[in-house]
Amino acid sequence: MKRLRFPGLWITLILVIGVGIIPAINGSASLRESMFTILMSVALASSLNIILGYTGYVSFGHIVFFGVGGYLGFYVISQHGWNILPAMLVGGLSAAILAFLLGATVLRLRGAYFALATIGINEAMRALVINIPILGGPVGMEMHFSEYKKYGGPMQALWMVYWSVLIVTVLTIVVSYYVKKSKFGLGLMAIREDEDAAEVMGVVAPRAKTWAYVLSAIFPGIIGVLFFFKNGNIEPGDAFRLQFSIELIVMVMLGGAGTVLGPVIGSGIYQQLRKVLLTSPIFKNIQLAVAGFLLLLIILFIPSGAVGWLRSKSVKLRRVLE
Repeated sequence: MKRLRFPGLWITLILVIGVGIIPAINGSASLRESMFTILMSVALASSLNIILGYTGYVSFGHIVFFGVGGYLGFYVISQHGWNILPAMLVGGLSAAILAFLLGATVLRLRGAYFALATIGINEAMRALVINIPILGGPVGMEMHFSEYKKYGGPMQALWMVYWSVLIVTVLTIVVSYYVKKSKFGLGLMAIREDEDAAEVMGVVAPRAKTWAYVLSAIFPGIIGVLFFFKNGNIEPGDAFRLQFSIELIVMVMLGGAGTVLGPVIGSGIYQQLRKVLLTSPIFKNIQLAVAGFLLLLIILFIPSGAVGWLRSKSVKLRRVLE
């Protein structure tokens, strides 16, 4: 209970929940959709931060868990009529199992080799899904409109999904915080600084990395189910979109890798920037190039991100910003 009094967690949660309830107060459907995208990005970036920020392993294929969880969860909803809640559990569990199986092998690689391997895994999974007929092959699957009647109709279903994403986002942040403050998290950060030295000091690196990978995979799997349920259809291109993985890395680095608040701030800033780019006739077709340039600037000038930079400027901020 002592850690609950630490302001770093509560500042982050108050910010997320406070912004998250604005669409309900405003009643705007467009604002709800915009906030859904931001909250989804916060959850995905915070989950990625567990393996990237705490452990130091840059995963360019983190979106694979979003796609796998989304596909299996959507399958049991659209083809077998499951309720959204057990489907979310299927999505999270399937992503966790995949991460556990991959962790035993791919996490033996380091640096650029690990990053390249994660890209290969994402593309291999996309190719696999395309060749599985029961998952719709290259055209994916669609959900019958009548499925929304279980939740009071389409409008009520959209709000239900929105609140579910907000809850999952809050849970992701809480897990991220407690991982960082735990002995397990200390071991992950030791691996990030020097993996060989961490093993000498008693950290069982393969096991720690694997469980960090599993934890980072659960929430994307759940979010994937909610996202595609809201859309009413799923396709391989949308489920395993490599560009989104790269954007998530930018969000984490922009806010501050290895911090709890960083992915929240980075996601908010990047999604607002993305909104401007998509509505600009000049930049709408080079969005990914802008993201790459932004990542380069962050690495060169503020490698610790916005939160890391603020923490370095004041002892008081260091105490309240986690």
